[in-house]
Amino acid sequence: MWRDVVEISRLKNLILASITVPLGAHIALSGEWSSDAIIQICIQTCSVIFFMASGNIVNDIYDLEIDRKAHPERVLPSGRMSISTAKKFTLGFGLFSFVLMSIGFTLNQSWYAVLIWILAFLLMISYDMGWATKQKGILGNVVISLLVAAVILYGGASVSSLSSPLLWYASAVAFFANLGREIIKDCEDMESDYNRETLPKIVGLEKARMYGYISVLASLVLLYIPHWKGPLSFGLLPLQIPAILMLITLNAPLMKGDDYVAQRRVRLAMLFGLLGFAVAVNF
Repeated sequence: MWRDVVEISRLKNLILASITVPLGAHIALSGEWSSDAIIQICIQTCSVIFFMASGNIVNDIYDLEIDRKAHPERVLPSGRMSISTAKKFTLGFGLFSFVLMSIGFTLNQSWYAVLIWILAFLLMISYDMGWATKQKGILGNVVISLLVAAVILYGGASVSSLSSPLLWYASAVAFFANLGREIIKDCEDMESDYNRETLPKIVGLEKARMYGYISVLASLVLLYIPHWKGPLSFGLLPLQIPAILMLITLNAPLMKGDDYVAQRRVRLAMLFGLLGFAVAVNF
């Protein structure tokens, strides 16, 4: 049972969240940690992990009919977990996230973290329910990318610091990189997404890949600007070489139509870019 819970929660996404929240805090604090900040980030990282797990399960519930054809091996279509059980985990994980966020608030009174959590919750429920932005082409991609960018800011807000320009640059990098990745993923899943009006279906695969690449290039520019205009020195730009190389070579798999390789490369480049910023603040 618990192996299925981990699988439906998207372990890779949860691991990325467990890295990204502390990275956001590290950038906001300029590497100057205190014991209180460590406790706070441990609590809020767990809050984000439960939040994302809840959202991922909701997404799988709404994608059940698609997954029956495209991914029958997944937890719900394979019958390894019932819909009612999945809903219970969704509610439970969502409640855990809220409780942990509230505990964090009682410790440092950061209304910024509360506000980001509430906005993220509204974005999450708008994706599959209510407005159902998932069904509205690129708008759904934007919503997911805002949620990813919010994780960086949540890390900073958790230690009561959103004033760092670098934190906002890092969040913007995450937004544009993930937006490009989401568009490329829609290209990859075009055949299975029969009931979604995705960007590739609207403009075609080639144009969609081009738009995805443009978004990725925007994240590349945002990796560079803090070293050009500040607050980081230009001499620290080599810290971004791994991310830069992965992004500028993205056109090769895209031209071949290898969307799977391309979208995975973007996610890895995004992580390398954030790590580059996190290391740079120590100098």
